[in-house]
Amino acid sequence: MFEFEKLDKNPILWTDGYKVCHKDQYPAGLSWVYQTWTPRKSRVPGVNHVCFFGLQGALGEMTQSFKENFFERDVEFVVKSYEEEIKNIFWETNRHFVDNHKSTHIRELHKLGYLPIRVKALPEGAFVPIGCPMFTIENTLPNFYWLPGYLETQLSAYIWQPMTAATTADFYRRILSHYAALTTDDISRVFFQAGDFSMRGMPSPEVGYRTGAGHLTSFGVSATISARKYLRTFYDADYDVMRYTPSTEHSVMCSYGEKEIEAFRHLITVVHPSGNLSIVSDTYDFWNIVDVVLPALKKEIMNRHGKILIRPDSGEPVDIICGKVVYMVDDKGNKCKAQPESESIEKGLVERLWEIFGGIVNHKGFRELDPHIGVVYGDSITPDRAIRICKGLMSKGFATINAILGIGSFTYQYNTRDTFGFALKGTAEIEYETFKMIFKNPKTDNDNFKKSQKGMVAVIWNNIKEDWEMKDCLTPEDVEVMGETNCLRDFYIDGKFVYINKFDAIRDRIKYESNRIYKSKPELYQ
Repeated sequence: MFEFEKLDKNPILWTDGYKVCHKDQYPAGLSWVYQTWTPRKSRVPGVNHVCFFGLQGALGEMTQSFKENFFERDVEFVVKSYEEEIKNIFWETNRHFVDNHKSTHIRELHKLGYLPIRVKALPEGAFVPIGCPMFTIENTLPNFYWLPGYLETQLSAYIWQPMTAATTADFYRRILSHYAALTTDDISRVFFQAGDFSMRGMPSPEVGYRTGAGHLTSFGVSATISARKYLRTFYDADYDVMRYTPSTEHSVMCSYGEKEIEAFRHLITVVHPSGNLSIVSDTYDFWNIVDVVLPALKKEIMNRHGKILIRPDSGEPVDIICGKVVYMVDDKGNKCKAQPESESIEKGLVERLWEIFGGIVNHKGFRELDPHIGVVYGDSITPDRAIRICKGLMSKGFATINAILGIGSFTYQYNTRDTFGFALKGTAEIEYETFKMIFKNPKTDNDNFKKSQKGMVAVIWNNIKEDWEMKDCLTPEDVEVMGETNCLRDFYIDGKFVYINKFDAIRDRIKYESNRIYKSKPELYQ
């Protein structure tokens, strides 16, 4: 029987092919390279600040990876692995490079036993304006000038997704909080109104838990179990950093055939006689569940200690939750309301559950479902649909907190590194003991999207603008004089963290900074 050989996870190979060439291409006499990580552009309307999150996890994962798969392995093995890849990749395109490229620098790094880099960073959870650097990276030993640029590939792969996810999650939090404030008495419930359902749509399990962690910066619900371990490992998160409700899936419901009343009864009285349970309800006929099954089981549901969440999983989310009036044109060309297949289609799920199970009218005059019953929808939810669901419920007199939304890969995976234009770019060097500023400024770049900073950078807090502000064209002496007014602080030096961002503090900072930036912009949610 065929067996695969063990995959080599040597992180010295986790780089773009052209990165291995750059050590030889830099000018002679180079001893120091300094680079900045910056969101350069927003492709999301109304979002002009990016949540800084994921660097601590990235450096933590990277440190562990180098320790286990590079530094603690036999030097001859890791060097041979590196040399084989160089030969096999470049032999047909540039044999001179293969013959003359040495692996001495790989041996030197292995002997050193740690990553000789310094990272200065803002506190995680900061909302950074487009064009402002979030962190810098530089080498701490002259022979390793090649390392900051070499690490760019894996650093970028580690961090752009959790930053994008955290920024996106905050947008959802702002949407849901805006409408909750209009329709309910306790907006703190928004923290549990949106769950992360995205892992199965991610490119890898690792991307799944980093994305899930980004979601949890603004919410407390996730189906991505591994996100909790990630946050516990790298962010000192509390044990109860996330929660999730037991749920069925279609294969479970199909196992009962079309005996749906019996299936629901068995699930809510035998398998889960108490506690919350989410039941996917559209395996066959969703509106039959609403019109027939739920009324038949009202007594069992109301006598349980816990909530049954009805989960539609197909169709148009806004129409199913809020209802839809269907119109037709008669033989005379007149527009008239069509007779729906079920009255529930016109009323929508929330209104029908109110008719069956009742509830309360809160102090703001909006209806909230009885705590024994609820709604969760996790199929193809987008910010636009979230807004329309909230507006639809509000227009019918229902508190928007009645609908829990599952945010999946339709939202979190429809992004790229270019969503916020993330890039790590070299801006300063030391050559023959002389400091020099470097930068890129392509004339063909019409909107200056790719123009980099120049020289060393600092980020200060502008009290007048109440925002972070970047300063570049700085020398090492300039940066030293600035002292603690420069908010880019030593974060990671020579394989060790100088301080740790704790997850609770990150959540608090995100909420505070987001409210500061967006509190006066309700038009974003309308």
